[in-house]
Amino acid sequence: MKIVYEYSHLGGAEILKVRYPHIENEINEVISTVKAERSKESHEKTKQGKFLFAPISMNTQFHALFNARGYVEIRDTYTIQIPHHQCTIPNAFKQVDFVKEKVLIEVQFGKYAFMFYDMAKFQYFFNENKADVGVEIVPSHTLHRKMSSGVSYGEQLVYDIERLKRHFPAVPVKVILIDADDQEKF
Repeated sequence: MKIVYEYSHLGGAEILKVRYPHIENEINEVISTVKAERSKESHEKTKQGKFLFAPISMNTQFHALFNARGYVEIRDTYTIQIPHHQCTIPNAFKQVDFVKEKVLIEVQFGKYAFMFYDMAKFQYFFNENKADVGVEIVPSHTLHRKMSSGVSYGEQLVYDIERLKRHFPAVPVKVILIDADDQEKF
């Protein structure tokens, strides 16, 4: 895969470059090592019979490559209790897939709401002093068009973060848009 665009929110890219250059290099190595394959035959009306890039295959590769470099999951478990409500919910949690030192990384091939929820998780761990910066790796619009419907694209995330200005997320984040090395037209 290849990086086609990088966005820095509240100095996220700069923090990564200055304080964690070894992690930035590892992230770039992982992205360039992942191979996107058109292995999913579409049954969707508008893409019937076409072979699309499979998010499950790409996610599996990201997990193996980050784990091999010592990245681990971070998870905080807690009990939910809200004022003036009798319900108590034990074992609720916040979790991020890849963490090394104080750098959080999420790879998101899901719906847009999950991209935005990743920002909330970055904010949570930043507020808990367990993170200095978050990195969100997401498909570009070009890659999104060659995947199943429902997969979102990073340009929408960057557009929304820009419009929220410095209000949310109030944590440094680097957003990386990726595409397949495959240059054929869809």
